[in-house]
Amino acid sequence: MKQPPRNFHPEPFSYHQELELTIEDLTNLGQGVARVDGWVVFVPYALPGERVRVRIWRNKRSYSDSDLMEVLEPSPDRVEPLCPLFGNCGGCQYQHYAYTAQLEWKRVQIRQLLRKMAGLEHPVNPCLGNAAHTYHYRSKITPHFRQKPTLPGIPIGFQKADSRAIVDVQECPIANPAINVALASIRPRLRSGEMPYKRGGTLLLRDSEAGVVHNMRAAVTEKVHGFRFQFVAGEFFQNNPHVLPMMVDYALERAAGPEIDYLVDAYCGVGVFGICGHRLFKEVRGIEVNEQAIVMARHNVNANQVGNVHFQLGSAEAIFAGLPFDGGRTTVLMDPPRKGSDPLFLDQLLAFGPARIVYVSCGPDTQARDVQRLMEGPYTVQDIQPVDLFPQTRHIENIMTLVRQA
Repeated sequence: MKQPPRNFHPEPFSYHQELELTIEDLTNLGQGVARVDGWVVFVPYALPGERVRVRIWRNKRSYSDSDLMEVLEPSPDRVEPLCPLFGNCGGCQYQHYAYTAQLEWKRVQIRQLLRKMAGLEHPVNPCLGNAAHTYHYRSKITPHFRQKPTLPGIPIGFQKADSRAIVDVQECPIANPAINVALASIRPRLRSGEMPYKRGGTLLLRDSEAGVVHNMRAAVTEKVHGFRFQFVAGEFFQNNPHVLPMMVDYALERAAGPEIDYLVDAYCGVGVFGICGHRLFKEVRGIEVNEQAIVMARHNVNANQVGNVHFQLGSAEAIFAGLPFDGGRTTVLMDPPRKGSDPLFLDQLLAFGPARIVYVSCGPDTQARDVQRLMEGPYTVQDIQPVDLFPQTRHIENIMTLVRQA
């Protein structure tokens, strides 16, 4: 029997002890949750309802980690993963989970998270996704290598599940076909030294109207609802073009209304929400802390000949200073980074008092924290809409609409 690591804690299970368990739930990281006399055991790649055999490899203060050894009674939602690296590469968590079940689980996860973190009991809409594009959808990937790629055996790919090691990836089934063609072309160039790297590095493969680019600083263009958006290839831009238009439509539908004349687009990036929705409002004001993004946003206004949208550089915390809008006829659409909003921004938002707030988030946990603060003011949650921008993975986008009470 393999000897346990020196720091292994022997309670409540011995090292590599095998157990038969029933999976009750999933974590937000996609791991199965089982219990032995109330003690939690996490099981990767197991699904709710399954009976599994596992092997313990770590005991923590309140739970144990295990490896999945065998699925004894599979879930009816278990499917065959498309990628042969699934379970080794850490990029995907749900390729073994039927897509309809993935969507339902993400809806349940948002409901559970809001209940736990914000004390909010509210219906959550079915998760919005595009069932026709559950693979081959990503328009950007960033493969890594830890050492000089001409050295023998150096992997080029993505981080291994639960490890900093890199898994060699020759093709990625959630990346679009053009990116996989480019990846197959670039790998031998790295191996041969044609692309001179003296140490490890990260590659960019970004598909756009001009094709796949590798230059992080290149200006590229994507279309959303007929509008063309220029942005810097290495900077943020949603990389699921099959779901992004659906998400934009939904957020703008919630932002607009007969009582709304104005839109404030906070954390506006290169202006996707404001430009796509400009016809729904008398005027749109956007603000962004990234100077390059504001340059691109202003370019996009001119390129799309949109006259009632104005963008300004500055921290989102200063957006309401001197704003010539009546808060009672304004929606603030906010799409902050994963860390959520600064408390100062939320204080100023409450002081401005918009009629509606549409909060788009790639970090539902920080969104729940911020929404709890807004609900302490005069706002109530009207609508909760999860969006699946990343099929086969644990990631969830979430849109929450709040309205000001009289």
